[in-house]
Amino acid sequence: MKIPFLKLSKIFLPISILLVVASIVTLLYPGPRLSIEFTGGTLMEYRLPEGKTNDDLKAALSLFADAKEEFANVSIAKTREGSYFVRSQSLSNEKHVALQAHLKETLGDVQELQFNTIGPTVGQSLKQRSLLALVAATLAIIAYIALAFRKIPRKLNPWRFGMIAVVALLHDIFITVGIFTLLSYYTTFQVDTLFISALLSIMGYSVNDTIVIFDRIRDNLEEERKMQDFGQLAELSLQQTITRTINTGLGALIMLFALFFLGSESIRWFILTLIIGTIIGTYSSFFIATPLLVFWRKKTN
Repeated sequence: MKIPFLKLSKIFLPISILLVVASIVTLLYPGPRLSIEFTGGTLMEYRLPEGKTNDDLKAALSLFADAKEEFANVSIAKTREGSYFVRSQSLSNEKHVALQAHLKETLGDVQELQFNTIGPTVGQSLKQRSLLALVAATLAIIAYIALAFRKIPRKLNPWRFGMIAVVALLHDIFITVGIFTLLSYYTTFQVDTLFISALLSIMGYSVNDTIVIFDRIRDNLEEERKMQDFGQLAELSLQQTITRTINTGLGALIMLFALFFLGSESIRWFILTLIIGTIIGTYSSFFIATPLLVFWRKKTN
């Protein structure tokens, strides 16, 4: 049974638009929780003695007189491994050593698993470079696709292929970021450079799926005289590429799920980002990118 992609896209396109708008609103307010890599500050991870809880740790930190200001807006989150992430304003080495002694005295055998401090200037620089990387990748994709499809009939405009691919790409990125913005307020997730790396990986995977379909459309263009309706040609191309795309996606997802459940806690959010991005990217290639290309083609005829 063939899937009527273009017919179904009339249902999925409005849903996708609503999701993108909701994601943009969420991104603007309240916005994602950024890691100390972007904001500056100190991140510590502790394993508490048996019987000690989040409340005990928070109470102990509030009693640490040497860093009242640093812990004024302290954030504590429990990981799946049972340890606790503590995020505060930047702590000096002297205060860090004093804090260790204070926690051991107050809570007992507290184990510090990690301690990272980043200054606000470095954080701002990383934020700017991350945004620049996303913008540069987007522009490069438009140029690459326009160059790759430069030999198609002029009336189809190769730049149109590039711009539609980027629209689908932005759809994938915005929805993924929207999902993780919400997760950042209910889990230990925070936007960091690893998350930006995952977004760049999603961009590469998503545009690859879209290019496969667009390439098939290009190959089928010689049949356009028999198929006066460009929508028929696009639908044929989607049917011809669905098996390859699904098999590629399933292969990637099997590997990613294995890493998610068996891999290290430190890369779990990175892997989850790739999983969600892969699913959304595969969906957009069939129900967003190609239907938009058909719609644009009909509007310019």
